[in-house]
Amino acid sequence: MLYLLAVSLLWGFSFGLVKAEFSSLSGETLAMMRMLIALPCFLLFLKPAYRRLTRLNLQLLMTGAIQYGLMYVCLFSAFNYLSGYEVALMTIFTPLFVVLADAILQKRIPPAWFWITAFMAVAGALWIFSPQSLPDKLPGILLMQVANLCFAVGQVAWRTIRTRHPKMKDLDGYALLYLGALLLTLPFALPQGPVTEVSQLSGSQWMALLYLGSIASGVGFFLWNAGAVRVNPASLAVFNNLKIPIATVISIFVFGESASPGRLVPGLMIMVVALIWAERAHRNWITNRGSL
Repeated sequence: MLYLLAVSLLWGFSFGLVKAEFSSLSGETLAMMRMLIALPCFLLFLKPAYRRLTRLNLQLLMTGAIQYGLMYVCLFSAFNYLSGYEVALMTIFTPLFVVLADAILQKRIPPAWFWITAFMAVAGALWIFSPQSLPDKLPGILLMQVANLCFAVGQVAWRTIRTRHPKMKDLDGYALLYLGALLLTLPFALPQGPVTEVSQLSGSQWMALLYLGSIASGVGFFLWNAGAVRVNPASLAVFNNLKIPIATVISIFVFGESASPGRLVPGLMIMVVALIWAERAHRNWITNRGSL
């Protein structure tokens, strides 16, 4: 759990930083660059067995392509429609996708509480956005749900792979996840002219990009998946949203984003209640089903 807690604090700064420093950079190029920076950090740890074309290695490539690559393309594109804290708030649905992905892979039907919690989370999210702004923000909200689904599927897939290969260590083939993500983001980024875009970055933007790529994406993603293997799906689902209040506070008070407390606080409270209920209900469900 310490891994997940540390990464939650780390990622709390990322949402506001991306909005503040990279509003002029396309989401596709930002996604590609963060993977390009993160990949070398793990290539030195790649064991020989993971340098061959095998079913396991293809699964690792696919996991990274979905969890990091496609997730990042959608998430950074959502910044075109949403502020930093709004992007963070829209990750509120990730725990529901974690539960759903776990149920599908384990061939279980989600119980009634899952759908009730989903409805409460949607209600809380809709409360935060005013009816007047919703049409303009809807594309960003939908992009975030695709991003949430990708991140959730990747987490559960990684847990499944590690469970089926107990001799495998976290670092052994982890570079393949970043390679898969890089290969996926590349065709999205090329039409944007990434060389021209990055050549126009300032010194401070390059420092922020190196931080986001090596620390937030590199170390952060690794520690997150390492922690995901060590907790049950219910705890993993809850930790997915720990970054939300952190990111919201940082985006508003550090990066100066504006928010309506009258809409933000009640909506967030609804979603928090839904999360607490979901966590307790999921623990009971897992216990009753005899899993984990």
